[in-house]
Amino acid sequence: MSRMPTDTDTDALRAPAGNRPGTGTRPTDGDPAVAGVLTDGALPAALARARGPEPVGPDTPAGPRVSVPPGPGTPVPAARPDRREADLDRLLRAAFVAGDPAGRFRPAASAGALHPVDVRVRIGPDGPLPPGRYAHHPLTHRLHPLPAPPETDPGTAPGVLVELTTTPRRTASHYGHRAAPLLLLDTGHAAGALHTAAVGAGVGLRWDLSGTRPDPLATAVVTPAHHDRGVTAGGATIGGARPRSASPPLTGRPDPEVTAALLGVLTGAPRHLDPSLPDPADGGEPDPVWWVVDEEGLFTADPARSGGPLLRRARGDARPWSAARAAGQGWVAEVGAILLAVGCPGDADAARIRRSHLRAGFAAHLASIAAARLGLRCRPVGSWQGADLGAALGRPRDREWIVHGLAIGADPAPPGAR
Repeated sequence: MSRMPTDTDTDALRAPAGNRPGTGTRPTDGDPAVAGVLTDGALPAALARARGPEPVGPDTPAGPRVSVPPGPGTPVPAARPDRREADLDRLLRAAFVAGDPAGRFRPAASAGALHPVDVRVRIGPDGPLPPGRYAHHPLTHRLHPLPAPPETDPGTAPGVLVELTTTPRRTASHYGHRAAPLLLLDTGHAAGALHTAAVGAGVGLRWDLSGTRPDPLATAVVTPAHHDRGVTAGGATIGGARPRSASPPLTGRPDPEVTAALLGVLTGAPRHLDPSLPDPADGGEPDPVWWVVDEEGLFTADPARSGGPLLRRARGDARPWSAARAAGQGWVAEVGAILLAVGCPGDADAARIRRSHLRAGFAAHLASIAAARLGLRCRPVGSWQGADLGAALGRPRDREWIVHGLAIGADPAPPGAR
């Protein structure tokens, strides 16, 4: 397992970052590099570029709000009364249907509210619809038939399989070369939305968040059997709808016991969903590792005591250092605390990059729901540049990067905040 920082001062974290707004170039809508940014050959270089100081250029057109084939589609089927099957209508409605008339807000975080994640459904023989692949429309809640893929995976033919993929152009239109990690994090958040919807609907999901493929990025086999894995973790409940991301400022340091409960959700969620992931209790190495930063220092969870007291790893306020590397989001310096996913070294291959970011987004989504139930305001922070936390603490360079963040605050929302 990765060695944690010693109980030292955080003065090393106060060096300025080379991350400042500016102008630059941006891939166009039709640039094939945008569509292929998550592939094995392109992703490592894309992540390295996203982590660097290069500024982002002017916005380009984002295109349609959703990507679905033409035609009216078909209603999403509910569970048939004479069959033992999952209620697909309830599951997809709770997980992915837009929550306001403009269609901007869905039950998952999204960089810039651009919602690049697309949902496909594979239905096998004897399913509620004719066998085949369908695209889910989040504004109309209908399923649109898709052409059959060139090769059909025989292991996923029976039953219902939900696939998550992305339209990279939407995120690249605003975030340019920084799009790749955001696409992966958004997909992880969408997976978290599907998981929490399944908890509420009494639906079982068998996940693949291994990151082995760029398309689909994540899959979930749907079963009618109820399971409650992940309903509670670290003493915090994760079921229920995700609130809208809070607007800054998010001030007020949470009680350490509350923060410890959230760390329990973050560290425990991924391995409950994918049995192939290593368990830290068995000597496995988690990636990413979750840390807490607040005005008093850097903390981690005790791997032997889920939800127990936090372990101090460094003294001093590291929030200003974090804010300087949060892609211009200076408000991070004033948050009550920020939960940071740390890992994914610079030499990681594409599969590990995808897996680390998917798991970070998934865990952060569950933690955001738990935070709301605990009375906290929260906001995901996905953009990070020059955020080599390990190197800032005097540890080996290029090994412990900030992958994702969840800013939390205990103070009530200011008047007029949405």
